[in-house]
Amino acid sequence: MLQPLFAAIDAKDTSAFLSFLSPSCRFRFGNGPEVLGAEQIGPYVAGFFAAVKALRHDILASWPVPGGLICHGMVHYTRADDSTLSVPFANVFQMDAQGISDYLIFSDNSALFQP
Repeated sequence: MLQPLFAAIDAKDTSAFLSFLSPSCRFRFGNGPEVLGAEQIGPYVAGFFAAVKALRHDILASWPVPGGLICHGMVHYTRADDSTLSVPFANVFQMDAQGISDYLIFSDNSALFQP
């Protein structure tokens, strides 16, 4: 699941990304707002994708846990001006029969949008 999920993210493909989520998924990116449901997550994620020129994830490790999965790695962002930022991340996924039901991203990308 991880490779195709992150391939969709790195391609900035919102529809493919949403296909991994349950319809009632809870999504939170860092200390950002909690976004509930695939219908709300889609525009939120599409807005983020539009704000960066490119992104690439390197998954360093993952661990299955009962009802979910945890992974961590490095994410590499390319800004519109072609400058780059790389930061560590950890994701926690809870799963249900329809896909990811809880999607939590732990990362500090606050420098991404600083002048």
